[in-house]
Amino acid sequence: MNIRHIIPITISVIAVFLFTACPNKHDDIHEQGEINTQEHVKDTVILYGIDATNYDVVDEVVKNGETLSNILTNFNVSQGTINAIAENSKSTFDVRKLRAGADYTIFLSDDTIPVAHYMVYQIDKIKYVVYSFKDSVYSELVQRPTDTVLKVTTGVITTSLWNAVIDCGISPKLTDELSKIYAWTVDFFGIQKDDSFKMLYEEIHVDDTVVVDCGRILAAELTNVGKTYKSYYFDYKDNKGYFDEKGASMKKQFLKAPLEYTRISSRFSNARMHPIYRIVRPHHGVDYAAPAGTPVHTIGNGTVIAKGYDNKGGGNYVKIKHNDTYTTVYMHLKGFAKGISVGTRVSQGQLIGFVGSTGAATGPHLDFRVFKKGVAIDPLSMIPEPADPIAKKDMPEFEKIVKQYNSILDDVPIAHAETIDRINLSDMLSSNKYYENETKLINPSGFIRDFCRMQK
Repeated sequence: MNIRHIIPITISVIAVFLFTACPNKHDDIHEQGEINTQEHVKDTVILYGIDATNYDVVDEVVKNGETLSNILTNFNVSQGTINAIAENSKSTFDVRKLRAGADYTIFLSDDTIPVAHYMVYQIDKIKYVVYSFKDSVYSELVQRPTDTVLKVTTGVITTSLWNAVIDCGISPKLTDELSKIYAWTVDFFGIQKDDSFKMLYEEIHVDDTVVVDCGRILAAELTNVGKTYKSYYFDYKDNKGYFDEKGASMKKQFLKAPLEYTRISSRFSNARMHPIYRIVRPHHGVDYAAPAGTPVHTIGNGTVIAKGYDNKGGGNYVKIKHNDTYTTVYMHLKGFAKGISVGTRVSQGQLIGFVGSTGAATGPHLDFRVFKKGVAIDPLSMIPEPADPIAKKDMPEFEKIVKQYNSILDDVPIAHAETIDRINLSDMLSSNKYYENETKLINPSGFIRDFCRMQK
C-alpha cells in the first residue's frame, strides 16, 4: 500500500467525522459570540471631557491640611509625577491653593494596583481644573458654560435689609450690591421697619437650573421712611454706572456715613455737656457708637494730611483733605489701617482705621468731623455734589432703559419675602407687552443684545 495515499484519506475521514458530529456548532459559536460581545459592551461615559468608561470614578472632598501630594500618593501616583504636575500647572492653578471642603474626582485605572490617571479639582461652581497623569503630565483649566436670566424680587424690611433679602431666598451678595448703589443716597444704618425694596437683577446658572452666582442689579427701587429712590444701570459711550430717573448719578462726592454704626450717641452742637470733663463746650462732630474694631472708611477720595495722637482728647485720628473745600477728621480710633500715613492717597470707601476709645472717650465710638473751607459743619446736613450726570445727547437712550425697566418693576407689587419667577429674555420678547424696535439698544447687562424692548 502506498503510504502517500493513506494519509490524505485518513485526514479526510477525520474531517468528515468532525463535521458530521458537530453539524451546527459553527452557527452556535457565532451566535454565542455575538451574545457575549453584547453582554460586555459598555455605554460610553464622558465626565469632565474624559472617557470614564473603563475607570473607577471616586468622588472625594479635600480634608483639612491635605495637599495635592497627600491626595495623589493615596492613589498610587509617583512622587516624580506629582512634582511634575505641581511645576507644570503653575500657570493653570497653583496646587498650594487647594481648599479644604472643595470637591475633587479621581479616575482610577482597573489594574491590579489601581493608579490615578486623572484628577478633577473643583475651584468653584463654574471653574475646575483637570490634571492628567496618564500618557503625559498636563493640566487644563475649564470653565463651564453659563446662562444668565433676569429675575425680579421684592420685599418688606421687618428687621434688617440683610434678613429681608435672605427671606426672599436669594443671595445676600445682593444686599451688598444694593448698599453700594445707594451708599450716597440712603443711610443704611437708619433703615426702618416697613421700608421696602424691588430689584431687577441677573442670575447666573450652569446646567440651565443650578444657580451659581448673581450678576448685576439692572434696576432697583428702595423706599426709606416713605421716600422712594429709583436707580438704573446704564452703560453707553462715556456713561457707565447707576443713575436716577432724571439721569443724575447715584454716586456722590461723599458717602453718607464712614462706618456701620449702632446708633448716633452725640450730634453736632455748639454747646454740649462733655461727658468726661463735665463742662459745656462745642461738639463740632457726630459720634457714631459702634463696637471696638469696627472698620472706618473714608467718605471720599483725598489725601491723608495728618495722622497721629491728639493729646487734647481726640486720641488716635486721621485727617483727610478731599479738595479745596472739604476736609474730614476721624477720631478715637483703636488703630490705623495698613498703609495709611501722611501723604497717602485714599479712595472713597477705603479702610483707614478701626473704632476705638482712645483719648477722652467713655466708650468705643467714632467722632467724625467735616470742615468746609476750614469751618466745621454738621456732617448729617452736608449735601455732597453728585458725580457727572448722563450727557444730554445720550438721554434718549437712557430714557428707553428707564421705560423698559419701569414697565417690569411696576408690574411687581411690594410683598413680604416674595420672589417672582425668573424673567427670561426670550419670554419677555415673545410677550405681547414688548416688541422689537429697529433701534439698537446698548447692552446694559452684558447679555441683552441687538434689540430694543419697549412697552407698547
